Amino acid sequence: MKSYFQNRELSWLRFNERVLLEATEERVPDLEKLKFVSIFVSNLDEFFMVRVGSLHDLSSLKKEVKDNKTGMSAEEQINAILNTLPEMYREKDEIFKNVSESLEKSKIKKLKYNDLNLEQKKFVEDFYMKRIDQLVSPQIVDLNHPFPFLENTKLYAFAHLEKNKEKVFGIVPVRNTYPKYLLLPGENVEYILMEEIILNQIDQIFKEYKILSKNIIKVTRNTDFVDDRDTWEEFDDYTEYMKSILKKRKRLNVVRLESEGKLSKQALSFLLEKIELKEDAYFPLESPLNMKYVFSLIDEIPQAIKSKLLYKDLIQYNPAEFTRSVIEDVRHKDRILSYPYESMDTFLSLLKEAANDPDCKSIKITIYRLAKNSKVVRYLAEAAQNGKEVTVFVELKARFDEESNINYANILYEEGCNIIYGFNKYKMHSKICLITFRNPKTENLNYITQIGTGNYNESTAKQYTDFSLITASPEIGLDATDFFKNMSIGNLGGKYMHLLQSPTTLKTGLMHHVEREIAKGEDGYILCKFNSLTDKDFIEKFIEASQKGVKVDLIISGISCLLPGIKGQSENIRIRSIVGRFLEHPRVYVFGKENPVMYISSADLMTRNTENRVEIATPILDSEIKERILKYLQVQMGDNVGARLMNSSGEYEKIKDDGEKISSQSYFVEEAEEKNFAAKSKVEKIIVDKDKVGDKESEKRESFFGKLLKIFKK
Repeated sequence: MKSYFQNRELSWLRFNERVLLEATEERVPDLEKLKFVSIFVSNLDEFFMVRVGSLHDLSSLKKEVKDNKTGMSAEEQINAILNTLPEMYREKDEIFKNVSESLEKSKIKKLKYNDLNLEQKKFVEDFYMKRIDQLVSPQIVDLNHPFPFLENTKLYAFAHLEKNKEKVFGIVPVRNTYPKYLLLPGENVEYILMEEIILNQIDQIFKEYKILSKNIIKVTRNTDFVDDRDTWEEFDDYTEYMKSILKKRKRLNVVRLESEGKLSKQALSFLLEKIELKEDAYFPLESPLNMKYVFSLIDEIPQAIKSKLLYKDLIQYNPAEFTRSVIEDVRHKDRILSYPYESMDTFLSLLKEAANDPDCKSIKITIYRLAKNSKVVRYLAEAAQNGKEVTVFVELKARFDEESNINYANILYEEGCNIIYGFNKYKMHSKICLITFRNPKTENLNYITQIGTGNYNESTAKQYTDFSLITASPEIGLDATDFFKNMSIGNLGGKYMHLLQSPTTLKTGLMHHVEREIAKGEDGYILCKFNSLTDKDFIEKFIEASQKGVKVDLIISGISCLLPGIKGQSENIRIRSIVGRFLEHPRVYVFGKENPVMYISSADLMTRNTENRVEIATPILDSEIKERILKYLQVQMGDNVGARLMNSSGEYEKIKDDGEKISSQSYFVEEAEEKNFAAKSKVEKIIVDKDKVGDKESEKRESFFGKLLKIFKK
């Protein structure tokens, strides 16, 4: 094992711990801290379902499979993960306790049943009898009653019971259809979780038994699956195949057991035997096992109470509000949108305009994840209804969004769109949209192409940072045309003038630019921002660059299998991670100091992205946009609030800086507000100066900008 490698899974755990530790920072408001704890739990659930699940699959193979960077077997990786977690769980319990105590000062309190006063107990009892009692499905487990199937990440009340000296076990599901919590009467925001209510009713549910112990439990199952070509070919309809996969996923083996409160020795032994799990994969906690309730709870807290406990509302800048036509605006000059500081509504306005533009002849787009009630789907359907040729490449293997994508594909098909499901062995992860127009006078075609680093999802575009390039470049448009033609006929080996595409040219194209910087020696420079670094070839190439004196700055939000700062190997490499209010998600690749080459992409430097997915990278050709992105990256390089530096052991360290505190995310939030203010001032000035232009032109401007002013006043 080379000293500059670290294991992917352990690196991810350190990243998720970074998320959890945001809940300890004084600058973070209390309800935002609660969100970070919730996100930590949700992240860990998915990690076990996918990564630990796949490691279990690998460990069951006859031939031992080892990590190609650290030499660890699947079994060794599982053990390392399980050994790391107890301390992390203790951190989570302690942080949740501290955040809860702090929220109590603001009169927001989670209560246990024993904390309830008489009025609250009567309220809870009435609620249970009227809304829940007839729905509960208790089950005794003994010789005559088999152990039930425990669903993935679902909560259960589990009790050890005794009757006539015979000991049995009882299980009560906490159904997903139940409310997650109950707000209690009174002046304060006090609530009790549904699992606590069910657990308190165990004595009544099993009233003929003596209760020896009772706990809330949760199992996590392996949800990873192999996309098997032989199985796939048995299905005439690929969507039916994916539906069969989703059914299989729900019943895969258990990889983790958690309980709120420590299980008795007898209860634990019984459960581990039934779910076929080793004790080292059992984790007792003193805080809630599921924390998805946090976000809906926050929605119900009165605004006057929660306003000081949350980040202030983000005022997104929407360039579409300051132009009569996004299409004409983009034809005049390329646009780069920086989510969430700038609104995705500009791209949506582009789609809507195109759907109703008589000169628009076709729209082609790749879909990976969409929001609920997606406006993207609405405008694509509208375009098809208006006679445009609409082709949608839908990825049905977008993990945990498979069912949603199947449904959207059916909707678009019914509206007359052409639906293509991509490839069996390669996920379509690219984010590209091509709008083709025909000039009615010249009959010539022209294009507007959008290429982004994130999904066409209106919800995550308000929570994730991403870049979205919109360009009328004829060359990029022709490249995009060739790309969609190639995808339509299953050709993954297409060549393009500007675009890089995995699994063929993206890796070699980016690697070529790394090698050019290596050739410059100490005059070389590499600056990249992405989510994860696991591709061994890129890691080795970055090491080579470092050894040749090239300075390499990497802004990596998540996993890094490369350890920086190791003398003689990675000493010229710096790795920083930024965790904050928004999830850092852009992929940007910059090569060189003077007139640098820059790409934005949908791809991380992970083998799955560079070799096993269809990804797109586009160069930034517009000098002003390039300068803007460089400034963005420089601000992030100067972040000493949300950023941490990775040391040579893979641990994150706070940045020691006694000077001005710089939070890159706060900087861009303020910048968006300033853009809005400047735009509003410009609108007001144009209206005031209306007398300086002709009457007809004055009326047009007043009408247009007057509408904008009304929007701002709202």
